[in-house]
Amino acid sequence: MNQIRLLALDLDGTLLTDDKKITDGTKYWIRKAEEAGITVIFATGRGYQNVVEYWEELGLTTPMVLVNGADLRKSPVEQWQTRFIPRDEIRRLHELAERYGARYWGYSMESLTHDKDWTEEMFERDWFKFGIRHDDTDVLRAMWSTIEGWGTLEVTRSAPVNMELSLKGVTKASGVRKICELLGIGMNEVAAVGDSLNDSLLLQAAGIGVAMGNAEKAIKDIADLVTDSNEEEGVAKFIQQLLAGR
Repeated sequence: MNQIRLLALDLDGTLLTDDKKITDGTKYWIRKAEEAGITVIFATGRGYQNVVEYWEELGLTTPMVLVNGADLRKSPVEQWQTRFIPRDEIRRLHELAERYGARYWGYSMESLTHDKDWTEEMFERDWFKFGIRHDDTDVLRAMWSTIEGWGTLEVTRSAPVNMELSLKGVTKASGVRKICELLGIGMNEVAAVGDSLNDSLLLQAAGIGVAMGNAEKAIKDIADLVTDSNEEEGVAKFIQQLLAGR
């Protein structure tokens, strides 16, 4: 593991405990990784609005991959590259969600907006990501198949009952790859840690792909390593293993 120069961390179900906290032990080992010369970044489905507090808590000033790769930042305060879903596709997604009685939300430049706050004005905004949730997995599969059939959007999920839609080709893997180009780091020098389907391409592209103990089986199957769960400081334990390997 001595070649790892960048550590890309998912947030929910990975870095964060179930009550959305970062443990003191995890903070300690992230500092140790930085002291060892490893750049620590987030690679998350969350948008800027829901990430800032964790940047500040950890004192990170590194680049970040947000909303599954649609918003790339050189630092918390410097936006670098953005990839938006075309507005006509947002309208199609909205109509589909409404037709199936699904819950929905989106991340725009301005806000995280849920269905209860959605207005006609929202169609005039630029959206990084659109999310759909339905507790009936058969209904969700039908919507998934419909959207994939359009051929214009990247379809993934962060939980069994949701879908996350981005512009075709925009993923956590594409985002981390661009950050690596910015920093002069190869993907073989990346360790990536995650738990859900939206982490799968990144874990496969990274030099070391790490699944959390609470990850979906499909993620564990493609990972190089499986660490402990997010409730058992799995990220901290992987960092200890990584540094010991040096």
